[in-house]
Amino acid sequence: MLLLALDTATPAVTVALHDGTSVVAESSQVDARRHGELLLPAVDRVLADAGVRLDAVTAVVTGVGPGPYTGLRVGLMTADTFGLALGVPVYGVCTLDGLAYASGIEDGPFVVATDARRKEVYWARYEDPRTRVAGPAVDRPADIAEQVAGLPAVGAGATLYPETFPDARGPEHVAAAALAALAAGKLAAGEELLEPRPLYLRRPDAQVPKNYKVVTPQ
Repeated sequence: MLLLALDTATPAVTVALHDGTSVVAESSQVDARRHGELLLPAVDRVLADAGVRLDAVTAVVTGVGPGPYTGLRVGLMTADTFGLALGVPVYGVCTLDGLAYASGIEDGPFVVATDARRKEVYWARYEDPRTRVAGPAVDRPADIAEQVAGLPAVGAGATLYPETFPDARGPEHVAAAALAALAAGKLAAGEELLEPRPLYLRRPDAQVPKNYKVVTPQ
Protein backbone atom coordinates (compact mmCIF):
# COMPACT_ATOMS: atom_id res chain seq x y z
CA MET A 1 0.00 0.00 0.00
CA LEU A 2 1.18 3.51 -0.82
CA LEU A 3 -1.39 6.20 -0.15
CA LEU A 4 -1.03 9.71 -1.53
CA ALA A 5 -3.04 12.04 0.70
CA LEU A 6 -3.78 15.71 0.12
CA ASP A 7 -6.06 18.42 1.45
CA THR A 8 -6.84 22.01 0.43
CA ALA A 9 -10.01 22.62 2.48
CA THR A 10 -8.24 24.96 4.91
CA PRO A 11 -5.52 27.58 4.33
CA ALA A 12 -3.01 24.72 4.47
CA VAL A 13 -1.83 23.04 1.27
CA THR A 14 -0.83 19.67 2.66
CA VAL A 15 0.41 16.41 1.08
CA ALA A 16 1.68 13.13 2.53
CA LEU A 17 2.64 9.59 1.54
CA HIS A 18 1.72 6.65 3.78
CA ASP A 19 2.95 3.08 3.25
CA GLY A 20 0.21 1.42 5.28
CA THR A 21 2.31 1.47 8.44
CA SER A 22 3.59 5.02 8.77
CA VAL A 23 3.99 8.33 6.99
CA VAL A 24 7.09 8.24 4.79
CA ALA A 25 7.07 11.88 3.59
CA GLU A 26 4.93 14.98 4.06
CA SER A 27 4.72 18.68 3.21
CA SER A 28 2.47 21.47 4.49
CA GLN A 29 2.35 25.15 3.61
CA VAL A 30 -0.18 27.68 4.87
CA ASP A 31 -1.30 30.09 2.15
CA ALA A 32 -5.04 30.49 1.61
CA ARG A 33 -4.64 32.19 -1.78
CA ARG A 34 -2.24 29.82 -3.54
CA HIS A 35 -3.74 26.33 -3.33
CA GLY A 36 -3.61 25.81 -7.09
CA GLU A 37 -0.08 27.12 -7.36
CA LEU A 38 1.38 25.15 -4.44
CA LEU A 39 -0.32 21.75 -4.56
CA LEU A 40 1.43 20.02 -7.47
CA PRO A 41 4.93 21.19 -6.46
CA ALA A 42 4.16 19.83 -2.99
CA VAL A 43 3.22 16.46 -4.48
CA ASP A 44 6.48 16.42 -6.47
CA ARG A 45 8.45 17.32 -3.34
CA VAL A 46 6.86 14.57 -1.25
CA LEU A 47 7.45 11.95 -3.94
CA ALA A 48 11.08 13.04 -4.27
CA ASP A 49 11.60 12.95 -0.49
CA ALA A 50 10.19 9.43 -0.40
CA GLY A 51 12.27 8.35 -3.41
CA VAL A 52 9.28 7.00 -5.35
CA ARG A 53 7.53 7.75 -8.62
CA LEU A 54 3.91 8.76 -8.90
CA ASP A 55 3.03 5.46 -10.57
CA ALA A 56 3.96 3.65 -7.34
CA VAL A 57 0.90 5.13 -5.62
CA THR A 58 -1.83 2.53 -5.02
CA ALA A 59 -4.61 4.88 -3.79
CA VAL A 60 -5.33 8.56 -3.32
CA VAL A 61 -6.92 10.12 -0.23
CA THR A 62 -8.39 13.61 -0.31
CA GLY A 63 -9.94 15.84 2.29
CA VAL A 64 -13.54 16.56 1.29
CA GLY A 65 -14.04 19.54 3.58
CA PRO A 66 -16.08 21.26 4.72
CA GLY A 67 -14.25 24.23 3.26
CA PRO A 68 -14.51 27.21 0.94
CA TYR A 69 -15.51 26.40 -2.63
CA THR A 70 -12.39 27.41 -4.57
CA GLY A 71 -9.72 25.95 -2.32
CA LEU A 72 -11.60 22.74 -1.71
CA ARG A 73 -12.08 22.09 -5.42
CA VAL A 74 -8.33 22.29 -6.08
CA GLY A 75 -7.61 19.25 -3.93
CA LEU A 76 -10.61 17.25 -5.04
CA MET A 77 -10.03 17.75 -8.76
CA THR A 78 -6.33 16.97 -8.38
CA ALA A 79 -7.13 13.77 -6.51
CA ASP A 80 -9.68 12.72 -9.14
CA THR A 81 -7.17 13.41 -11.91
CA PHE A 82 -4.48 11.33 -10.23
CA GLY A 83 -6.96 8.51 -9.69
CA LEU A 84 -7.99 8.48 -13.35
CA ALA A 85 -4.43 8.75 -14.65
CA LEU A 86 -3.08 6.01 -12.39
CA GLY A 87 -6.14 3.77 -12.44
CA VAL A 88 -6.28 3.69 -8.63
CA PRO A 89 -9.14 4.29 -6.16
CA VAL A 90 -9.73 7.75 -4.69
CA TYR A 91 -11.09 7.97 -1.15
CA GLY A 92 -12.55 10.91 0.74
CA VAL A 93 -12.04 11.82 4.40
CA CYS A 94 -13.80 14.62 6.26
CA THR A 95 -11.21 17.33 6.89
CA LEU A 96 -12.51 17.85 10.43
CA ASP A 97 -11.95 14.15 11.12
CA GLY A 98 -8.30 14.60 10.17
CA LEU A 99 -7.95 17.42 12.68
CA ALA A 100 -9.65 15.34 15.36
CA TYR A 101 -7.32 12.43 14.66
CA ALA A 102 -4.27 14.69 15.03
CA SER A 103 -5.59 16.50 18.11
CA GLY A 104 -3.76 14.44 20.70
CA ILE A 105 -6.92 14.41 22.83
CA GLU A 106 -7.35 10.81 23.91
CA ASP A 107 -10.62 11.13 25.80
CA GLY A 108 -13.63 13.15 24.71
CA PRO A 109 -15.80 14.83 24.22
CA PHE A 110 -14.18 17.64 22.26
CA VAL A 111 -14.89 19.90 19.29
CA VAL A 112 -13.11 20.66 16.02
CA ALA A 113 -13.77 24.06 14.44
CA THR A 114 -12.28 25.60 11.29
CA ASP A 115 -12.75 29.07 9.85
CA ALA A 116 -15.78 29.22 7.54
CA ARG A 117 -15.40 32.98 7.02
CA ARG A 118 -18.47 35.27 7.23
CA LYS A 119 -18.01 35.13 11.03
CA GLU A 120 -18.93 31.42 10.99
CA VAL A 121 -17.16 28.14 11.73
CA TYR A 122 -17.32 24.65 10.31
CA TRP A 123 -17.52 22.39 13.34
CA ALA A 124 -18.14 18.88 14.61
CA ARG A 125 -18.19 17.16 17.99
CA TYR A 126 -16.14 14.04 18.77
CA GLU A 127 -16.28 11.36 21.43
CA ASP A 128 -12.67 10.38 20.72
CA PRO A 129 -10.16 11.06 17.90
CA ARG A 130 -11.87 8.52 15.60
CA THR A 131 -15.53 8.95 16.52
CA ARG A 132 -17.59 11.91 15.30
CA VAL A 133 -20.94 12.18 17.10
CA ALA A 134 -22.33 15.45 15.71
CA GLY A 135 -21.81 17.49 12.57
CA PRO A 136 -20.20 18.63 10.45
CA ALA A 137 -22.19 21.85 10.38
CA VAL A 138 -21.66 25.55 9.74
CA ASP A 139 -22.83 28.09 12.31
CA ARG A 140 -22.03 31.36 14.00
CA PRO A 141 -20.00 30.62 17.13
CA ALA A 142 -22.46 32.42 19.41
CA ASP A 143 -25.27 30.17 18.15
CA ILE A 144 -23.50 26.99 19.28
CA ALA A 145 -22.00 28.30 22.51
CA GLU A 146 -24.28 26.19 24.71
CA GLN A 147 -23.59 23.02 22.72
CA VAL A 148 -19.81 23.33 23.02
CA ALA A 149 -19.57 24.90 26.48
CA GLY A 150 -16.75 23.45 28.57
CA LEU A 151 -15.29 21.35 25.76
CA PRO A 152 -11.73 21.51 24.45
CA ALA A 153 -11.66 22.74 20.85
CA VAL A 154 -9.16 22.14 18.05
CA GLY A 155 -8.63 24.17 14.88
CA ALA A 156 -8.26 27.71 13.59
CA GLY A 157 -11.97 28.38 14.03
CA ALA A 158 -11.61 27.80 17.74
CA THR A 159 -8.68 30.18 18.10
CA LEU A 160 -10.60 32.93 16.27
CA TYR A 161 -13.49 32.91 18.75
CA PRO A 162 -12.13 32.49 22.29
CA GLU A 163 -15.39 33.70 23.82
CA THR A 164 -17.06 30.52 22.49
CA PHE A 165 -14.01 28.23 22.60
CA PRO A 166 -11.96 29.29 25.66
CA ASP A 167 -10.04 25.99 25.67
CA ALA A 168 -8.72 26.24 22.11
CA ARG A 169 -5.81 23.99 21.14
CA GLY A 170 -3.70 23.09 18.14
CA PRO A 171 -3.28 22.04 15.47
CA GLU A 172 -4.98 24.92 13.68
CA HIS A 173 -4.98 23.35 10.22
CA VAL A 174 -5.30 19.79 8.99
CA ALA A 175 -2.21 17.83 7.96
CA ALA A 176 -2.36 15.27 5.17
CA ALA A 177 -0.29 12.96 7.35
CA ALA A 178 -3.24 12.64 9.72
CA LEU A 179 -5.69 12.07 6.86
CA ALA A 180 -3.43 9.36 5.45
CA ALA A 181 -2.98 7.60 8.79
CA LEU A 182 -6.72 7.73 9.49
CA ALA A 183 -7.56 6.40 6.02
CA ALA A 184 -4.93 3.65 6.23
CA GLY A 185 -6.36 2.48 9.54
CA LYS A 186 -9.91 2.42 8.22
CA LEU A 187 -8.90 0.53 5.08
CA ALA A 188 -6.97 -2.03 7.10
CA ALA A 189 -10.03 -2.54 9.31
CA GLY A 190 -12.29 -2.96 6.29
CA GLU A 191 -14.20 0.24 7.03
CA GLU A 192 -15.76 2.29 4.26
CA LEU A 193 -14.43 5.73 3.42
CA LEU A 194 -16.32 8.65 1.89
CA GLU A 195 -16.75 9.31 -1.79
CA PRO A 196 -14.35 12.03 -3.00
CA ARG A 197 -17.08 14.65 -3.27
CA PRO A 198 -17.02 18.16 -1.81
CA LEU A 199 -18.72 18.87 1.50
CA TYR A 200 -19.72 22.52 1.16
CA LEU A 201 -22.52 22.90 3.79
CA ARG A 202 -23.62 26.23 2.35
CA ARG A 203 -24.85 27.59 -0.95
CA PRO A 204 -22.26 29.13 -3.31
CA ASP A 205 -21.78 32.90 -3.37
CA ALA A 206 -22.44 33.04 -7.11
CA GLN A 207 -26.14 33.09 -7.92
CA VAL A 208 -28.16 33.34 -11.12
CA PRO A 209 -29.58 36.89 -11.17
CA LYS A 210 -33.29 37.14 -10.49
CA ASN A 211 -35.67 39.03 -12.77
CA TYR A 212 -33.03 39.53 -15.44
CA LYS A 213 -34.18 40.67 -18.86
CA VAL A 214 -34.31 37.91 -21.47
CA VAL A 215 -33.09 39.00 -24.88
CA THR A 216 -34.52 37.01 -27.77
CA PRO A 217 -34.14 37.48 -31.52
CA GLN A 218 -36.90 39.52 -33.17
